[in-house]
Amino acid sequence: MNIKLKNTKITKITTFEVINYSFMILVSIIMLYPFVNVFAVSLSSFSEYIKNPLMIIPKKIDLIAYKQILEHPTLWSSYKNTIIVSVIGTILALILYILTAYPLTKLHLKGRKLILLLVLFTMLFDGGLIPNYLLIRYLGLYDSLLALILPMVFSAFNLFIFINYIDGLPSSLEESAKIDGASYFQILVSIIVPLCKPIIATITLFQVVAYWNNFFLSVIYIKSVDKWPLMLFLREIIMGARMSEISAAGNVAEIAQNAPTEILQYATLMIVMLPIMLVYPFLQTYFVKGITLGAVKG
Repeated sequence: MNIKLKNTKITKITTFEVINYSFMILVSIIMLYPFVNVFAVSLSSFSEYIKNPLMIIPKKIDLIAYKQILEHPTLWSSYKNTIIVSVIGTILALILYILTAYPLTKLHLKGRKLILLLVLFTMLFDGGLIPNYLLIRYLGLYDSLLALILPMVFSAFNLFIFINYIDGLPSSLEESAKIDGASYFQILVSIIVPLCKPIIATITLFQVVAYWNNFFLSVIYIKSVDKWPLMLFLREIIMGARMSEISAAGNVAEIAQNAPTEILQYATLMIVMLPIMLVYPFLQTYFVKGITLGAVKG
């Protein structure tokens, strides 16, 4: 009786691959642990937190911290301000990047090199804190949401990524459209923008995260509590500082009557991080492609 054995291909794993995968798994665990720890502590009671502050699995679920934070009116006004700033700022930024990057890909554009040089100059040098502050005061933008939107609406780094991406698109598509009588604006809207979905998703992620996590400009330009973004509210909770300027809710000490400050800090962190963590997976498929293709040409 003849038995035919099928050829099985055995993949040999090298020592380098074992070390490489082990190292990447270790790095992933180190990066993931803080998020898991924050989530676990936010769901725990203060007594459990004292016993094991480094926990990754809560032994007993306690939602008192979330209840106290979610009932705080300043949280919702801060959420509203952050969403307004992030959405409007990102839309304005994308419009500016597209309308600026497309003409700068044309070699025959007069003054192209000078414009690129000026943009690069802003990437290397900054006017400084005091001139920027005086400019915001002079324009009447102090203590307004525009003071958080306009300074971050344009980035030279993001613009160069956009330029490199558009420059890498097939020129034959644009030439065919020109033969059919399409104008530059029609080409931009009908051909360039649809092909730029990966880089648009990438820059959208950059801008939204930048606006969402913006803290420095908020401290400098925002005075009224009703215009606080999330980061200022989060700072007050984490620092345990008084929030006496909030007429409707008092201060952190009043919030902490039922939930300890430490648990409130972790619960607030989760509430602030959750929207970005939910949005990122939907943009991840475009993220790597967009940033890679946008950086092909220097």
